[in-house]
Amino acid sequence: MGINFKLLLAGSVVAIGAMALLASSINEREQERVELHKTPVIAKSIENKSEEWARYYPRQYSSWKKTKEQDELTDMLKEKSQLAVLWAGYGFAKDYNAPRGHYYALQDNVNTLRTGAPVDDKTGPMPTACWTCKSPDVPRIQERDGELEYFTGKWSKYGDEIVNTIGCASCHSNETGELLVRVPHLDRALKSAGLPTFAESTHQEKRNLVCAQCHVEYYFQKTEWKDKDGNKKIAKVVTLPWANGLTAEGAEKYYNDMNFTDWTHKISKTKMLKTQHPGYELYKTGIHGQKGVSCADCHMPYTQEGSVKYSDHQLQNPLETMDRSCMNCHRESEKKLKEIVHRKYERKDQLHEIAMDNLAKAHLETAKAMEAGATDAELKDIRANIRSAQWNWDYAVASHPAFFHAPEETLRLLAVANEKAQNARIGLVGVLAKHGVMNYSAPDFSTKEKAQKLAGVPFEKLVAAKLKFKKTLEKEWYKQAEAKGTLNAKASRQGLDDVETAYSK
Repeated sequence: MGINFKLLLAGSVVAIGAMALLASSINEREQERVELHKTPVIAKSIENKSEEWARYYPRQYSSWKKTKEQDELTDMLKEKSQLAVLWAGYGFAKDYNAPRGHYYALQDNVNTLRTGAPVDDKTGPMPTACWTCKSPDVPRIQERDGELEYFTGKWSKYGDEIVNTIGCASCHSNETGELLVRVPHLDRALKSAGLPTFAESTHQEKRNLVCAQCHVEYYFQKTEWKDKDGNKKIAKVVTLPWANGLTAEGAEKYYNDMNFTDWTHKISKTKMLKTQHPGYELYKTGIHGQKGVSCADCHMPYTQEGSVKYSDHQLQNPLETMDRSCMNCHRESEKKLKEIVHRKYERKDQLHEIAMDNLAKAHLETAKAMEAGATDAELKDIRANIRSAQWNWDYAVASHPAFFHAPEETLRLLAVANEKAQNARIGLVGVLAKHGVMNYSAPDFSTKEKAQKLAGVPFEKLVAAKLKFKKTLEKEWYKQAEAKGTLNAKASRQGLDDVETAYSK
């Protein structure tokens, strides 16, 4: 009995020890699980730098970094030479490239001839508002300086401050990782349209609205204000024209009612409107928008790595990820779906080319009518048609994938644009004849060089000034930003210093 008792005691001690070790292991694993699922907090001082999010969201960051692969540079003025005539007197006639991956968004904004060649923080052609959609540094500065101060002054004012391209903090809370919009102009627009604010929206709609911070139509509203010292200032505030709804006609009425104009056309002297990129508005009219499919569903499809599921942040063409983007819903083959998309593009591009040709000729024919002695009164209705026609054309194509997001609406807008452009040209036949001009043919604008010459663009001069800026002030911006700790050039500017531009090729 003594020996058996000792064996039993020893066995009990071993069992108790094993159970204690097991309990300890379970507790450690539970603590590990809790830690792994705990949402990290990114310090406010570094949240604008996407590389700081990488340690907590490595898969999302790695896929976002792949937007660098979308590096093809397409000179749209060379591809579609009519554009330089259509935008004569406006910045886009100087330089306009097709958009690339988000990795390049900020640098392309710095490189473009449209932002000019400032020599200090008070020179250059563009306002500070031109930074708004390019960087998570923007909400940081708005929160620090105040929104109106941010929108006051020249683009070059914040050159050494806005140095990180579109990234994690553009769409996510640094405290919870949840979707977040920090720029106030979006909520103001939603309220003006009678729609729920971002906070009031469903999660699925938030997956659209973080994109709608930028992929929308907007203008810069001049706003008078006084700083803390009582000094009068004028801010140019990003504003979305949604008070009449999210349609091309609603925005056009908004602008017409306030007698707004973006610029006076250099050739036809027409008071013009420039559409920006109403991707969200057009998407809402298409079948995907109507069915509740979000931007992220197609452009940021969920990806599985072992047991981990995450959203792919490469933000690419859904046709490149069809197995994850399209085939979850569609039952056609990938080949058939691609053929459908290609046909949509061909139809859009056919009407697109016709509209541009008609509009370019209408501008040039108006200039000939003025040369022949036509008065503003005689040209009033013609210019009204040109203004409206170009607005509808631009609205249809400025959001590049609109032919897919909303093919019917895109074709409708291009049809309206063509009708109004043709009406302008028909009217011009009579005005020209009245002033003794018969059978006039507009000059050749078949190349970028010819079109820019007609538009009066001093291209070589602009390029020389820009290249000087890039060798001087731009380099100082990044040095100052690194000294202040707002930029990690090694992590976020790799390959950007030698990036090509359309004018440096």
